[in-house]
Amino acid sequence: MRAIVAAEPGPAGVLKEIRVPKPQPGLTEVLVRVHAAAINPTDWKTRANGWAGRRGAIEEGVILGWDVSGVVEAVGGGVTLFQPGDEVFGMPLFPAFAGGYSEYVTAPARHFARKPEGLTHVQAAALPLASLTAYQALHDFADVQPGQKVLIHAAAGGVGHLAVQIAKALGAHVIGTASAAKHDFVRGLGAEEVIDYREVDFAEAVSGVDVVIDAIGGDYFDRSLRTLNSGGTLVALNYNVDAAMKARAAERGVTSDFLLVEPDLGGLTAIRALVADGRLRPVIDTTLPLAEAAKAHELGETNRASGKIVLTVVDD
Repeated sequence: MRAIVAAEPGPAGVLKEIRVPKPQPGLTEVLVRVHAAAINPTDWKTRANGWAGRRGAIEEGVILGWDVSGVVEAVGGGVTLFQPGDEVFGMPLFPAFAGGYSEYVTAPARHFARKPEGLTHVQAAALPLASLTAYQALHDFADVQPGQKVLIHAAAGGVGHLAVQIAKALGAHVIGTASAAKHDFVRGLGAEEVIDYREVDFAEAVSGVDVVIDAIGGDYFDRSLRTLNSGGTLVALNYNVDAAMKARAAERGVTSDFLLVEPDLGGLTAIRALVADGRLRPVIDTTLPLAEAAKAHELGETNRASGKIVLTVVDD
């Protein structure tokens, strides 16, 4: 089968198309014919910085990609959730390598859910990692309740644009930070307030917040603490919250920790329901064929995309 492999860490140009053996499903696993695979910041950060200690590398290097949508081609022993021909989407095996930039992936059946009706494979592939991150942060960790105020940084990004919609579905008042050019986009997702982080110090402009979703890091951590009520929650999505940071948060009565997304059938099922209810929809910034994975990484690394970048493997 065709696959995009990184033989060694480096710039986007290390991504090359090769042919590798087609995998076969083991016990409790399904073989999925990939129709589309989305890219995420973890993809290009892993490619650039290396993958020592991560499971799932092959002799030729690593096949990146965790967001997939496709069709079940075969099932292993013990699988009752799906049968061949079912359309599915999921975030298999994360953080081990799932090999999403390829024509086929195998993974435990319960790392997938049925593809939301009404979405193309490209749209469905844009959901799993980013929407599960947002759902696990907002619903599972922060336990957002109706009427609470939620501040979402990078609200136009891959996780951010889905987090805005999920927070709204949970009944929150949503504030987003984004560049001025993206304010209409973020408001269109349901945010009541949008702050231009380039022109305004959000820590001075916002107060009385119950939950902060932060995918930025750096000084955003301490600045975000200033916006939070006692009893609030700060969820860090791409940086570790060390003991000193937790202590500073605790001084303000705030709970904070790093959240790493996990494969989650229950979360995927909830996301599917939100799509069915019309309360969640992924926004696609760019689609490119699988062979242009390097170009997709270069585009992602500009941090200018509104929504998701998706690779097409099968032309639907």
